[in-house]
Amino acid sequence: MKILVTGGAGFIGSHVSSALLARGDQLVVLDNFNDFYDPALKRANAAHLSLQRSVQIVHGDIRDQALVQGLFARENFDALIHLAAMAGVRPSLENPLHYGDVNLRGTQVLLEELRRRPRTRFVFASSSSVYGSNDKVPFREDDDIHHPVSPYAATKRAGELLAYTHHHLYGIPTTCLRFFTVYGPRQRPEMAIAKFTRAVMEHRPIPFFGDGSTRRDYTYIDDIVDGVVKALDHCEGYEIYNLGESATTTLSLLVELIGKTVGEEPILDRQPLQPGDVLVTYADISKARSRLGYAPRTSVAEGLERYVAWVRSC
Repeated sequence: MKILVTGGAGFIGSHVSSALLARGDQLVVLDNFNDFYDPALKRANAAHLSLQRSVQIVHGDIRDQALVQGLFARENFDALIHLAAMAGVRPSLENPLHYGDVNLRGTQVLLEELRRRPRTRFVFASSSSVYGSNDKVPFREDDDIHHPVSPYAATKRAGELLAYTHHHLYGIPTTCLRFFTVYGPRQRPEMAIAKFTRAVMEHRPIPFFGDGSTRRDYTYIDDIVDGVVKALDHCEGYEIYNLGESATTTLSLLVELIGKTVGEEPILDRQPLQPGDVLVTYADISKARSRLGYAPRTSVAEGLERYVAWVRSC
Protein backbone atom coordinates (compact mmCIF):
# COMPACT_ATOMS: atom_id res chain seq x y z
CA MET A 1 0.00 0.00 0.00
CA LYS A 2 1.25 3.50 -0.79
CA ILE A 3 0.40 5.93 2.01
CA LEU A 4 0.79 9.65 2.62
CA VAL A 5 1.42 10.33 6.32
CA THR A 6 1.12 13.97 7.35
CA GLY A 7 3.01 14.88 10.50
CA GLY A 8 4.98 11.70 10.04
CA ALA A 9 8.14 13.05 11.69
CA GLY A 10 6.33 13.86 14.93
CA PHE A 11 5.77 11.74 18.02
CA ILE A 12 2.82 9.59 16.95
CA GLY A 13 3.56 9.98 13.25
CA SER A 14 7.08 8.60 13.41
CA HIS A 15 5.92 5.53 15.34
CA VAL A 16 3.05 4.91 12.92
CA SER A 17 5.39 5.35 9.96
CA SER A 18 7.89 2.88 11.40
CA ALA A 19 5.16 0.28 11.87
CA LEU A 20 3.87 0.71 8.32
CA LEU A 21 7.36 0.47 6.85
CA ALA A 22 8.04 -2.66 8.90
CA ARG A 23 5.09 -4.41 7.31
CA GLY A 24 6.12 -3.41 3.78
CA ASP A 25 4.06 -0.31 2.95
CA GLN A 26 5.49 2.54 0.85
CA LEU A 27 5.33 5.96 2.50
CA VAL A 28 5.52 9.63 1.69
CA VAL A 29 5.98 11.54 4.95
CA LEU A 30 4.94 15.20 4.84
CA ASP A 31 6.06 17.36 7.77
CA ASN A 32 6.86 21.05 8.13
CA PHE A 33 9.33 20.55 11.03
CA ASN A 34 7.96 23.61 12.82
CA ASP A 35 9.33 25.00 16.07
CA PHE A 36 6.36 24.20 18.33
CA TYR A 37 9.01 22.07 20.01
CA ASP A 38 12.67 21.50 19.10
CA PRO A 39 12.73 20.71 15.34
CA ALA A 40 15.90 18.67 15.91
CA LEU A 41 13.77 15.99 17.56
CA LYS A 42 11.61 15.67 14.47
CA ARG A 43 14.65 15.73 12.20
CA ALA A 44 16.09 12.83 14.20
CA ASN A 45 12.83 10.91 13.74
CA ALA A 46 12.90 11.61 10.01
CA ALA A 47 16.54 10.53 9.77
CA HIS A 48 15.65 7.23 11.40
CA LEU A 49 12.78 6.71 8.94
CA SER A 50 15.04 7.63 6.02
CA LEU A 51 17.13 4.52 6.65
CA GLN A 52 14.28 2.64 4.97
CA ARG A 53 14.32 2.58 1.18
CA SER A 54 10.53 2.68 0.84
CA VAL A 55 10.01 6.12 2.37
CA GLN A 56 10.22 9.65 0.98
CA ILE A 57 10.47 12.58 3.40
CA VAL A 58 8.91 15.83 2.16
CA HIS A 59 9.53 19.08 4.04
CA GLY A 60 6.37 21.09 3.56
CA ASP A 61 3.12 22.41 4.97
CA ILE A 62 -0.33 20.86 4.61
CA ARG A 63 -1.68 24.37 3.90
CA ASP A 64 0.49 24.62 0.77
CA GLN A 65 -2.11 23.73 -1.83
CA ALA A 66 0.35 23.58 -4.73
CA LEU A 67 2.64 21.22 -2.83
CA VAL A 68 -0.23 18.93 -1.82
CA GLN A 69 -1.63 18.93 -5.34
CA GLY A 70 1.79 18.01 -6.70
CA LEU A 71 2.17 15.10 -4.30
CA PHE A 72 -1.21 13.66 -5.22
CA ALA A 73 -0.54 14.20 -8.94
CA ARG A 74 2.77 12.31 -8.78
CA GLU A 75 1.80 9.54 -6.38
CA ASN A 76 -1.07 7.11 -6.59
CA PHE A 77 -1.86 7.01 -2.86
CA ASP A 78 -4.00 4.22 -1.52
CA ALA A 79 -4.45 5.99 1.81
CA LEU A 80 -3.86 9.23 3.67
CA ILE A 81 -3.16 9.16 7.42
CA HIS A 82 -3.58 12.75 8.59
CA LEU A 83 -1.68 13.29 11.84
CA ALA A 84 -0.31 16.80 11.19
CA ALA A 85 -1.86 19.44 13.45
CA MET A 86 -1.20 22.14 15.97
CA ALA A 87 -1.63 20.18 19.19
CA GLY A 88 -2.31 21.00 22.82
CA VAL A 89 -5.15 22.59 24.76
CA ARG A 90 -3.32 25.36 26.61
CA PRO A 91 -1.28 26.68 23.64
CA SER A 92 -4.48 26.89 21.59
CA LEU A 93 -5.85 29.43 24.09
CA GLU A 94 -2.90 31.69 23.30
CA ASN A 95 -3.00 31.41 19.52
CA PRO A 96 -6.45 30.25 18.39
CA LEU A 97 -6.21 31.81 14.93
CA HIS A 98 -3.12 29.77 14.10
CA TYR A 99 -4.78 26.60 15.39
CA GLY A 100 -7.80 27.24 13.22
CA ASP A 101 -5.66 27.95 10.16
CA VAL A 102 -3.52 24.81 10.44
CA ASN A 103 -6.07 22.34 11.75
CA LEU A 104 -9.02 23.44 9.62
CA ARG A 105 -7.63 24.97 6.43
CA GLY A 106 -4.85 22.38 6.27
CA THR A 107 -7.36 19.55 6.62
CA GLN A 108 -9.58 21.13 3.98
CA VAL A 109 -6.67 21.31 1.51
CA LEU A 110 -6.12 17.56 1.93
CA LEU A 111 -9.82 16.74 1.66
CA GLU A 112 -10.07 18.67 -1.60
CA GLU A 113 -7.46 16.35 -3.09
CA LEU A 114 -9.35 13.32 -1.80
CA ARG A 115 -12.50 14.69 -3.43
CA ARG A 116 -10.80 14.14 -6.76
CA ARG A 117 -9.67 10.65 -5.70
CA PRO A 118 -12.57 9.35 -3.59
CA ARG A 119 -11.30 5.77 -3.37
CA THR A 120 -8.35 6.85 -1.23
CA ARG A 121 -8.78 5.85 2.41
CA PHE A 122 -8.70 8.71 4.90
CA VAL A 123 -7.65 8.22 8.54
CA PHE A 124 -7.96 11.41 10.59
CA ALA A 125 -6.33 11.97 13.98
CA SER A 126 -8.90 13.51 16.27
CA SER A 127 -8.68 13.85 20.05
CA SER A 128 -10.40 12.98 23.31
CA SER A 129 -10.55 16.76 23.82
CA VAL A 130 -13.70 16.82 21.68
CA TYR A 131 -15.65 15.41 24.65
CA GLY A 132 -15.12 18.60 26.63
CA SER A 133 -16.40 18.61 30.21
CA ASN A 134 -18.54 15.54 29.64
CA ASP A 135 -19.70 14.20 33.01
CA LYS A 136 -20.92 10.91 31.49
CA VAL A 137 -18.07 8.41 31.68
CA PRO A 138 -16.63 6.46 30.04
CA PHE A 139 -16.86 8.52 26.85
CA ARG A 140 -18.65 6.87 23.93
CA GLU A 141 -18.37 7.87 20.30
CA ASP A 142 -22.09 8.66 20.15
CA ASP A 143 -22.06 11.02 23.18
CA ASP A 144 -23.36 14.57 22.84
CA ILE A 145 -20.21 16.65 22.29
CA HIS A 146 -21.54 20.07 21.37
CA HIS A 147 -19.57 21.89 24.07
CA PRO A 148 -15.79 21.88 23.39
CA VAL A 149 -13.87 23.88 26.00
CA SER A 150 -10.75 24.90 24.04
CA PRO A 151 -9.94 26.09 20.53
CA TYR A 152 -7.91 22.92 19.99
CA ALA A 153 -10.89 20.73 20.86
CA ALA A 154 -13.14 22.78 18.60
CA THR A 155 -10.77 22.39 15.63
CA LYS A 156 -10.61 18.63 16.12
CA ARG A 157 -14.39 18.28 16.23
CA ALA A 158 -14.65 20.55 13.19
CA GLY A 159 -12.15 18.31 11.40
CA GLU A 160 -14.38 15.30 12.04
CA LEU A 161 -17.34 17.22 10.59
CA LEU A 162 -15.39 18.31 7.51
CA ALA A 163 -14.37 14.70 6.98
CA TYR A 164 -17.98 13.55 7.27
CA THR A 165 -19.14 16.17 4.75
CA HIS A 166 -16.62 14.97 2.18
CA HIS A 167 -17.50 11.35 2.84
CA HIS A 168 -21.21 12.15 2.40
CA LEU A 169 -20.68 14.09 -0.82
CA TYR A 170 -17.96 12.03 -2.47
CA GLY A 171 -17.95 8.62 -0.78
CA ILE A 172 -14.42 8.90 0.66
CA PRO A 173 -13.83 5.97 3.08
CA THR A 174 -13.11 7.79 6.33
CA THR A 175 -12.12 6.86 9.88
CA CYS A 176 -11.65 9.42 12.67
CA LEU A 177 -9.62 8.34 15.70
CA ARG A 178 -10.03 10.04 19.05
CA PHE A 179 -6.68 9.62 20.81
CA PHE A 180 -6.59 9.63 24.61
CA THR A 181 -3.43 11.23 26.12
CA VAL A 182 -0.73 9.37 24.24
CA TYR A 183 2.72 8.97 25.83
CA GLY A 184 5.93 7.03 25.30
CA PRO A 185 9.36 7.33 23.63
CA ARG A 186 9.76 10.44 21.42
CA GLN A 187 6.90 12.13 23.27
CA ARG A 188 6.62 15.87 22.78
CA PRO A 189 8.64 17.54 25.55
CA GLU A 190 5.85 19.89 26.66
CA MET A 191 3.45 17.03 27.44
CA ALA A 192 2.83 16.19 31.10
CA ILE A 193 4.60 12.84 31.41
CA ALA A 194 7.68 14.07 29.55
CA LYS A 195 7.78 17.32 31.52
CA PHE A 196 7.21 15.63 34.87
CA THR A 197 9.79 12.91 34.26
CA ARG A 198 12.51 15.41 33.37
CA ALA A 199 11.62 17.58 36.36
CA VAL A 200 11.85 14.67 38.80
CA MET A 201 15.15 13.51 37.29
CA GLU A 202 16.56 17.03 37.58
CA HIS A 203 15.11 17.71 41.06
CA ARG A 204 12.95 20.56 39.78
CA PRO A 205 9.37 21.35 40.87
CA ILE A 206 6.50 19.83 38.89
CA PRO A 207 3.70 22.23 37.89
CA PHE A 208 0.83 20.52 39.71
CA PHE A 209 -2.58 21.87 38.67
CA GLY A 210 -5.53 21.49 41.02
CA ASP A 211 -5.82 19.09 43.96
CA GLY A 212 -4.51 16.04 42.05
CA SER A 213 -7.92 14.43 41.55
CA THR A 214 -8.16 15.10 37.79
CA ARG A 215 -8.04 11.83 35.86
CA ARG A 216 -6.68 10.96 32.44
CA ASP A 217 -6.86 7.88 30.25
CA TYR A 218 -3.14 7.56 29.45
CA THR A 219 -2.44 5.48 26.34
CA TYR A 220 0.96 4.01 25.54
CA ILE A 221 2.24 4.72 22.03
CA ASP A 222 2.50 1.05 20.97
CA ASP A 223 -1.20 0.57 21.68
CA ILE A 224 -2.09 3.70 19.70
CA VAL A 225 -0.01 2.54 16.73
CA ASP A 226 -1.77 -0.81 16.77
CA GLY A 227 -5.11 0.99 16.69
CA VAL A 228 -4.10 3.30 13.84
CA VAL A 229 -2.88 0.43 11.66
CA LYS A 230 -6.02 -1.61 12.35
CA ALA A 231 -8.19 1.42 11.57
CA LEU A 232 -6.37 1.89 8.26
CA ASP A 233 -6.95 -1.73 7.29
CA HIS A 234 -10.65 -1.55 8.21
CA CYS A 235 -11.31 1.91 6.75
CA GLU A 236 -14.68 1.98 5.02
CA GLY A 237 -17.79 4.11 5.23
CA TYR A 238 -17.54 6.80 7.91
CA GLU A 239 -16.58 5.75 11.43
CA ILE A 240 -15.30 7.32 14.65
CA TYR A 241 -13.33 5.27 17.18
CA ASN A 242 -11.93 5.98 20.62
CA LEU A 243 -8.34 4.79 21.07
CA GLY A 244 -7.43 4.72 24.77
CA GLU A 245 -6.49 2.30 27.51
CA SER A 246 -10.02 2.47 28.97
CA ALA A 247 -8.60 3.11 32.45
CA THR A 248 -8.01 6.33 34.34
CA THR A 249 -5.13 7.56 36.51
CA THR A 250 -5.34 10.55 38.84
CA LEU A 251 -2.74 13.27 38.59
CA SER A 252 -1.59 12.45 42.13
CA LEU A 253 -1.06 8.78 41.28
CA LEU A 254 0.69 9.63 38.01
CA VAL A 255 3.23 11.81 39.81
CA GLU A 256 3.69 9.15 42.49
CA LEU A 257 4.33 6.47 39.84
CA ILE A 258 6.83 8.69 38.02
CA GLY A 259 8.66 9.31 41.28
CA LYS A 260 8.84 5.59 42.07
CA THR A 261 9.97 4.73 38.54
CA VAL A 262 12.68 7.40 38.51
CA GLY A 263 13.66 6.70 42.12
CA GLU A 264 13.31 10.29 43.32
CA GLU A 265 10.74 12.16 45.41
CA PRO A 266 8.74 14.61 43.25
CA ILE A 267 8.65 18.27 44.26
CA LEU A 268 5.24 19.85 43.66
CA ASP A 269 4.57 23.42 42.52
CA ARG A 270 0.86 23.62 43.30
CA GLN A 271 -1.20 25.79 40.95
CA PRO A 272 -4.93 26.25 40.23
CA LEU A 273 -6.65 24.38 37.41
CA GLN A 274 -6.03 26.03 34.05
CA PRO A 275 -8.65 27.27 31.55
CA GLY A 276 -9.50 24.55 29.05
CA ASP A 277 -8.57 21.70 31.39
CA VAL A 278 -11.17 18.99 31.99
CA LEU A 279 -11.63 16.90 35.12
CA VAL A 280 -11.59 13.48 33.47
CA THR A 281 -10.96 11.67 30.20
CA TYR A 282 -12.02 8.04 29.97
CA ALA A 283 -12.46 6.02 26.78
CA ASP A 284 -15.13 3.45 26.12
CA ILE A 285 -13.26 1.31 23.56
CA SER A 286 -15.92 -1.36 23.04
CA LYS A 287 -16.53 -0.21 19.45
CA ALA A 288 -12.84 -0.35 18.53
CA ARG A 289 -12.50 -3.74 20.26
CA SER A 290 -15.40 -5.31 18.40
CA ARG A 291 -14.88 -3.79 14.96
CA LEU A 292 -11.11 -3.35 14.74
CA GLY A 293 -9.79 -5.95 17.15
CA TYR A 294 -8.15 -3.13 19.11
CA ALA A 295 -6.75 -4.51 22.37
CA PRO A 296 -4.49 -2.18 24.42
CA ARG A 297 -2.09 -4.10 26.65
CA THR A 298 0.14 -1.56 28.38
CA SER A 299 -0.68 -0.37 31.90
CA VAL A 300 0.45 3.06 33.01
CA ALA A 301 2.99 1.54 35.42
CA GLU A 302 4.52 -0.59 32.66
CA GLY A 303 4.43 2.24 30.13
CA LEU A 304 6.18 4.61 32.52
CA GLU A 305 8.94 2.05 33.11
CA ARG A 306 9.50 1.80 29.36
CA TYR A 307 9.42 5.57 28.94
CA VAL A 308 11.84 6.30 31.77
CA ALA A 309 14.21 3.62 30.42
CA TRP A 310 14.10 5.32 27.01
CA VAL A 311 14.78 8.78 28.51
CA ARG A 312 17.80 7.40 30.35
CA SER A 313 19.11 5.80 27.17
CA CYS A 314 19.05 9.07 25.20
